[in-house]
Amino acid sequence: MLRVLLVHDAGLLRSGLEALVSRAPDMSVRTADWSSALTSVRAAPADVCVVDMEAAGDPALQDLARVQRREALQGGVLVLAAAHRPGVLRGALDAGTLGFMDRQATPERLLAGIREVGRGKRFVDDSLALAFLRASEMPLTPRELSVLSVAAEGASIAEIANRLSLSGGTVRNYMSAITRKTGARNRVDAIRISQGAGWL
Repeated sequence: MLRVLLVHDAGLLRSGLEALVSRAPDMSVRTADWSSALTSVRAAPADVCVVDMEAAGDPALQDLARVQRREALQGGVLVLAAAHRPGVLRGALDAGTLGFMDRQATPERLLAGIREVGRGKRFVDDSLALAFLRASEMPLTPRELSVLSVAAEGASIAEIANRLSLSGGTVRNYMSAITRKTGARNRVDAIRISQGAGWL
């Protein structure tokens, strides 16, 4: 019997996923929101943690994947992700996630993905293949992402320079490179493109 933990902050969606998975005769299921997910995994290890990436931040997913690897004999984390956000997929891959399911997938595909991850095998939903290729093409360096993250908070060039211990000229150079690499018209457009792709 596969032990499945569904992690989602929206109670209605969490209940719907629980009803779907609980119909599978080879799975037992419990649920948690993000605030209690780590405690839940530590208290009663799951074979597969199914998480919605739209509700998770990178640190939260990294922590959950690390604890899941330590507590479970095999299996891992399966994320529900959107194909139009390759940066989110890259973050999940970097966190050590085993399974990747399109949020638009059928219930049958979700159950198949849970079973594969429960066996300790990598699972990538077919509809996410192109998004994975795009995820490997993330054009910005970590330093450029840090500059853009601060810019996305509405900081001026001087404020970005102060927070990141850079000169104003260096920040302008980074912003110019970011705008060019993302194909944006300006800083605001670069932020919009990067957030849409899930890089920020």
